[in-house]
Amino acid sequence: MSDCGALCGARVLDLASVGPAARASRILADYGADVVKVGAVPRAGATQIIPPHYAYSGNRGMRRAAFDLKSDDGREAFLKLADRADVVIESFRPGVAARLGIGPGDLLARNPQLVYCSTSGFGQYGPRSQWAGHDLNYLAVGGFLDCSSRRGDGRPALPGATVADIAAGGMQAAMSIMAALLERHRTGTGQHLDVSIADGVLAMMSLYADEYLATGVEPGPGHYILTGRYACYEIYECGDGRFISVGAIEPQFWANLCRLLEVEQWTASQTDDTVQDQIRADLAERFATRGRDEWVALLGPADCCVAPVNSVAEAVLDEQFVARNSVVDAEHPRAGAFRQLAPIWAGTEPIDGVAAIPDGELSDAAALLTEAGCEGDRISTWLDEGVIA
Repeated sequence: MSDCGALCGARVLDLASVGPAARASRILADYGADVVKVGAVPRAGATQIIPPHYAYSGNRGMRRAAFDLKSDDGREAFLKLADRADVVIESFRPGVAARLGIGPGDLLARNPQLVYCSTSGFGQYGPRSQWAGHDLNYLAVGGFLDCSSRRGDGRPALPGATVADIAAGGMQAAMSIMAALLERHRTGTGQHLDVSIADGVLAMMSLYADEYLATGVEPGPGHYILTGRYACYEIYECGDGRFISVGAIEPQFWANLCRLLEVEQWTASQTDDTVQDQIRADLAERFATRGRDEWVALLGPADCCVAPVNSVAEAVLDEQFVARNSVVDAEHPRAGAFRQLAPIWAGTEPIDGVAAIPDGELSDAAALLTEAGCEGDRISTWLDEGVIA
């Protein structure tokens, strides 16, 4: 691996400002790709969400350019960059990119080695391909929510993070792009990737879906050890009002937990459905006798499979993440100094010093077009006409 990362030298044009595509380009940039955030020029009239300076790691390590894709000159300028790009990521509703003249057919005809990644809620085809949606909708249709715990009124609980955007969408897109780049290295040709977030959720549910398809047994909350059937896999409130997670699935870990909680009468009853309520009650009573951190200090090193339920504020200061240098200092030209998560994925290059965050109001369009071989006079004309910014 070179000093600039596994994807060093790969040029990525990202036409999304938020959502799964933006998460994918964040991952690619952390692996060393040269990512350019592509937006709309102000006078183009396109609606584009501008995230705060800290979102998506503040577009750390990325450049920015804007184009009026509805004008011939603006589209031509963008195509000049796409001709030399390795990856293009877009998250328009299916069919929109093609109507703008920047669809996969348009770009791959000019640059056959391009990896063109379309991210959308339900994919480029199918009866729901034109439906609008968000994270919750994709988790719902893919079976994730139905297997989640229920609230007091019986409704599935809202997830604590945008799981579909992060994993089913963003991580799927990044993984698919990396695989396509490897295939291009072997075959010399690019491809169009149809990343469906809903498909990604269904893939995430494969453990349960495959069991149902093979056996006809329908999963749901409380049906499996992982969805709340047994007391050994549960969340408990401690004496200070904070919570501890217990994941003592294996019998030896359950035995350790029972011994240290002084409830050894339940060691042999780990999967006895007739006594789970009583086991939960006894464990809850024991956990209520001490504070969370005291229990974690006792049980954590003792092979009991426990961990504190951290708030986000606690998580970024947790000793494990501090030891792994998971947070770094950053500096924004206008917002000043702040802190953010470091490149965390395995194999990414650590940040040396303070992370420089680009000013989202500035543009690198002229420099990028110069790199693409455009003449200076033409670039100046496009800037004066407002078709690039």
